[in-house]
Amino acid sequence: MSVLPANIQDRDGARGLLQSARRRFPFIKKIFADAGYQGPKMAQTVEATGRWKIEIVKRSDLKGFVVLPKRWIVERTFAWISRNRRLMRDFERYATSVAGFIRLAMIRLMLKRLTRASVCS
Repeated sequence: MSVLPANIQDRDGARGLLQSARRRFPFIKKIFADAGYQGPKMAQTVEATGRWKIEIVKRSDLKGFVVLPKRWIVERTFAWISRNRRLMRDFERYATSVAGFIRLAMIRLMLKRLTRASVCS
């Protein structure tokens, strides 16, 4: 996890994040990102850090609710995380504390799914 100061654009601070992610997750082949990460500078950064491909998921110009491919995965995950009372609001002072609680929330979610009784046929 990486937290940048407000005066640094996301795409400018992505190099360090992608380099550390490359070491931890070598099996990832494609990165989905929002429009804040588009442009030639980001494309060069992605190419420099490995064999990844970046796909920009843009918002729809249609009126009303439209499910966007891949973008709903992030929104759904945020909804799952926010069910934990501690993560519902920004109570934490340090980014490392938030990262730890997010990790605990996701571990809890995974354990719940793994221990669910399976239906045998």
